[in-house]
Amino acid sequence: MKQIVIISGKGGTGKTVITGAFAALAKNKVMADCDVDAADLHLLLKPQIKERHTFKSGATAFINKELCTQCGKCVEVCRFDAISKDFVIDSVSCEGCAFCSFACPVNAITMEENVSGEWFISDTRFGSMVHAKLGIAEENSGKLVSLVRQRAKKIAEDEKSDWIIIDGSPGIGCPVIASLGGVNCALVVTEPTLSGLHDADRVIKVAKHFGVPTKLVINKYDLNLEMTKNIEQYCQDNNIQLIGKIGFDKAVVEAMVEGKTIIEYTDGKAKREISEMWDRVEKDIH
Repeated sequence: MKQIVIISGKGGTGKTVITGAFAALAKNKVMADCDVDAADLHLLLKPQIKERHTFKSGATAFINKELCTQCGKCVEVCRFDAISKDFVIDSVSCEGCAFCSFACPVNAITMEENVSGEWFISDTRFGSMVHAKLGIAEENSGKLVSLVRQRAKKIAEDEKSDWIIIDGSPGIGCPVIASLGGVNCALVVTEPTLSGLHDADRVIKVAKHFGVPTKLVINKYDLNLEMTKNIEQYCQDNNIQLIGKIGFDKAVVEAMVEGKTIIEYTDGKAKREISEMWDRVEKDIH
């Protein structure tokens, strides 16, 4: 079983478009959407949910008014100012450190686990998919990504799949690191801009730090050919394989509006370029 994660240094580079296309092209695979903070692979794959589970992570303090003597110990020790003078805890300010519960002399404060989001096992027209949705302003997205990947791997093992195709998060934070662990290759998607190259360089360095082989693809390369040449030189200087260049194609936007992958929608240049890139990925990853 081979695992490939599609990531980017910033959002909006076309990462999910490529992931959806790979899902359409690959045979015998499982998909995992690990961009849990802003999941959108489901917009292309339209999953039919088979299983729905809550994701619990972290804890928030609660004060039992019947036991509380309003001694003020909890207010004194809370460095996040999460407890009001009338002994009501602000769940947004509470960091779940539990210090107040230890300081309370009458055990009136308990820590309750937060429901931080949901995760799903679904069927799509291309096969099984594991995906998730983190709640607004909730933390521990890296932990949820790890859970999604574990379930995807279990399903892939049960179905004897050849591939796990992972739509990773943008940036270099915890969810990206959780997406990278144990994969065979990280495909970094960038655009031909100075900031695009800068952001791609950051995430490539993160992947290299964890020993993950990286390949680069330039999306909409023909919008800035001079910058594309600079990115090609960067790849040459840093021994990074430039596995593909995708030209600007209005059909990509049209396909997204229709809720389809570019592979299903058209026989245009973007489809050909992504198909050729997938052929190279299959040959290169062992």
